[in-house]
Amino acid sequence: MESVSQRSDQPMTDHGNEINLRSVMRGAAFAPSLVILSALIVIWAATGAGYFWPMWAALGLAIPTAFWYAVRWARLRPKGATRWYAMQAAISVVIVCINLLVWAMSGGGFFWPIFPAVALGVLLALNPLFLRPDRRKLEHRVDELTRTRSGALDVQATELRRIERDLHDGAQARLVALSMQLGRAEERLADHPDSAALVRQAREEATAAIRELRDLARGIAPPVLADRGLVAAVEALASRSTANVEVVGHLDHRLPPVVETAAYFVVAESLTNVVKHAPGASARVTLHLDGAMLVVEIADNGPGGADATASGLTGLKQRVEALDGRLELHSVAREGTVVWAVLPCE
Repeated sequence: MESVSQRSDQPMTDHGNEINLRSVMRGAAFAPSLVILSALIVIWAATGAGYFWPMWAALGLAIPTAFWYAVRWARLRPKGATRWYAMQAAISVVIVCINLLVWAMSGGGFFWPIFPAVALGVLLALNPLFLRPDRRKLEHRVDELTRTRSGALDVQATELRRIERDLHDGAQARLVALSMQLGRAEERLADHPDSAALVRQAREEATAAIRELRDLARGIAPPVLADRGLVAAVEALASRSTANVEVVGHLDHRLPPVVETAAYFVVAESLTNVVKHAPGASARVTLHLDGAMLVVEIADNGPGGADATASGLTGLKQRVEALDGRLELHSVAREGTVVWAVLPCE
């Protein structure tokens, strides 16, 4: 049998951990108590019966057992304030029951058990007041973690934009200059076809590298997003998309960079999925503020039936949830797909 200490940190379930009559009968103190009580009843019967005094002995034997099982039950609660509150409640119930039994076994009369019952109830009611400082500390810690996480995300967004600028102004600019120089060299080697072909190949490779680097920089932090804001960046996405995309939205002010970036990539990934999985479909992107929340919705009239567990959508959901936002996908076969995201802006 698993010991109590081994199970003290586990929540009580419906199977195995219940304290029922069978578990009581298996207790180590039950058998000796039963023998002692039986002997006292025999003595009572042998002495001519009368007042049934063995009931007091039974109560005396039951009290430590009741306390033991009350503590055992409380120790099955999770550690911390919950366990101590459960222990206080269990012991209070045992005390109230003992007082009621003593009152009843004494012949009733004035109902004095009401006073300790009220006192124990008041103590239980005041218990949350003693736990409140811990709750305030926990709330303060949550607020602190929220602030530090928000700061870390803002720093990350700023760093990504710096990397994008460095790529644009550094490596990309050098590649553009190299491509132009190779173009001039190709023109000067017009009388040497073999050499000109090699230079042309090098220029084409440089041009391909420029395109890849531009796509990489745009994937890190689109310049239009930093320069003109979210709505303009989404409109630029729509203009580049091969799908028919309508953008509806007007934001009165700029949002935190990390929020704009997350919303931008939600739209970008959703439009990519429209082109990939619903060719020929039209899409509508809606952006609006609902209080302190940015609501982003991308709806298309494609075939629907999108997989919510796809890697791209999973990545988007993680990005949105990192900001305490929500992302949902509604995609019914033959009814189109709707991607809906809500991002806090404060």
